[in-house]
Amino acid sequence: MSHSSTTYKKKSSSVPANRYKPESVRQIIIAIATESGVTPSDACLFADALIEADLQGTSTHGVSRLKIYIDRIRKGLIDPAAKLEVERQRGATLVVNAGNGLGQVQAVKTLKTLMPVARKYGVAACTIHNSQHCGALSYYCNQAAKNHMILFATTNSEPSMAPKGASEAYFGTNPLASSFPTGKGYPIKIDLATSLVARGNIIAAQKEGESIPRNWALSEEGEPTTDAAEALAGTMLPMAGHKGYALAMMVEIFSGVLSGAAIGPSVGSMYDDMDRQQDVGHFFCLLDISSFMDIGEFKQRIDTMIEEIKACQKRPNANEIRIPGERSHQTAKQNSKQGIIIEEATQQELQRLCHELDIEYTL
Repeated sequence: MSHSSTTYKKKSSSVPANRYKPESVRQIIIAIATESGVTPSDACLFADALIEADLQGTSTHGVSRLKIYIDRIRKGLIDPAAKLEVERQRGATLVVNAGNGLGQVQAVKTLKTLMPVARKYGVAACTIHNSQHCGALSYYCNQAAKNHMILFATTNSEPSMAPKGASEAYFGTNPLASSFPTGKGYPIKIDLATSLVARGNIIAAQKEGESIPRNWALSEEGEPTTDAAEALAGTMLPMAGHKGYALAMMVEIFSGVLSGAAIGPSVGSMYDDMDRQQDVGHFFCLLDISSFMDIGEFKQRIDTMIEEIKACQKRPNANEIRIPGERSHQTAKQNSKQGIIIEEATQQELQRLCHELDIEYTL
């Protein structure tokens, strides 16, 4: 891509106004990342993770986050050239230092490090500390599923959710995820925040000037709010009440306590703490399916389960019974053809970044 003075080209007539060809967006991300100090190979890993999130409709973890990552690189809070270090390995267990690098890049590299260990032992588990927000956990789980493996992944995050009965935030949204290969052309994908919704949804609402449902979050005063800014200043609500609180604590133990990363309020905020590192922690546990049964048998059994679920009697107003991951697979197919949706605020951020870095804006 040319790095001459910024120009603004009309979008292809084959792509609707708010949709852009994934590869075109990917190339801009790569250019912005490399001009910000990320190596070309790492920039590709980074861009792939962001684009996949947008393809699957998880725009809160896609290109809309690019600006904050670049801002943190510029302030020295993310090391764009960080090396992944295995600090300790004992059999099938590893302790990984992400070197304060881009979370997406270091998570992909960690998964690649774990795969041969899992093939040898049947299972491999690792903790990761000194990391950053790593985007959608399902991205790494899906990569494992493509290799006939099952990844269980957790991450802690900046405090945004109060323990049950409290009015101040302690836990992050603390998601957990796993994906399972099938013979249906898409994996079963389970990726959920332990809060009622992912915090990225509220950030997106604030960016677009939209209100949020009243049951998503509390204001600083501990009252339900529909104002996204008030919600971000207050606390998220856990899913399923005390059950979500318990799951958030479990994720914090796996990701923060066990890894040696920051815990609870000690985790830096990606947006608000522009004077300190995040020190986010992750936990990965990777299973090699062939160590338990033949992959063909596994897929046959899981496909049978899917078919039985879809054959269940539907509720009166239900059109179909979907499997977790099915809708995002369909969305990805559609977005691959029609283009990924980029909101106006994010488009403007991309234009400004390109202008600042003397990159040709080609969307």
